[in-house]
Amino acid sequence: MKNANDIWDAKQYMLFGNERLRPALDLLAYVPEQEPRQVVDLGCGTGNVSALLKARWPGADVLGIDSSANMLEAATAAVPECRFQRADLGQWQADGLLDVIYSNATLQWLPDHPTLMPRLLSFLRPGGWLAVQVPAMQDAPLRQVQAELAGSPAFAPYMGKLQPQPGILSAERYYDLLRPYCTTLDIWETTYLHTLSGADAVANWAAGTSLRPYLDALPEPQREAFRSAYAAAMRSTYPQRDNGVTLLPFKRLFIVANV
Repeated sequence: MKNANDIWDAKQYMLFGNERLRPALDLLAYVPEQEPRQVVDLGCGTGNVSALLKARWPGADVLGIDSSANMLEAATAAVPECRFQRADLGQWQADGLLDVIYSNATLQWLPDHPTLMPRLLSFLRPGGWLAVQVPAMQDAPLRQVQAELAGSPAFAPYMGKLQPQPGILSAERYYDLLRPYCTTLDIWETTYLHTLSGADAVANWAAGTSLRPYLDALPEPQREAFRSAYAAAMRSTYPQRDNGVTLLPFKRLFIVANV
């Protein structure tokens, strides 16, 4: 089976582009004013955030890195003013010292954060910034139901090659891990109350990200059954309001570090 980062559907992901962009903007707002020369958007996806980085720092060389050819094709077409490169995010090496590494909703897919995070800091020149945002939803029904279904008798036989999704660390653990390398370090959590519209809005949201590895591990008939079962559970857990809106509380963890 392909690595999860190789199978993202850019069109599905961007169905909720505005909601997914809001945390990216909040993260960018916390990076102080400066004039960086080398900026990397790690896990750039469709390039919408790369475009924001270029707009804020027009004099910078903005390089988007992603492992998905589908995402990079969309990014290259949409944001010609930035450069894009395909790479395994867990193995990526910077060509030289960087001024800013920015990563929005990506690093949760990579394992071994106690090694990964200091490694990213090592790619920064003195005075450089690491800005990271990751979903903190591992304890929410949105994610838990996926794992429960995958382990059920109907679907478990097809999940043998599926790698468990890595978890993130606690805010306190990130602080202890990163503080020795930083001159300043800010870590916080925010819960966004997304107002989603349409039938099965939460299932459609997850289909662009965390649900994809499970669906792609399954043959077509079981894939539809898995998604139907998941959608039913999400309708029960996150019911649609009388006005047609479904509320999705979504917690995210933010890290802004200066070396």
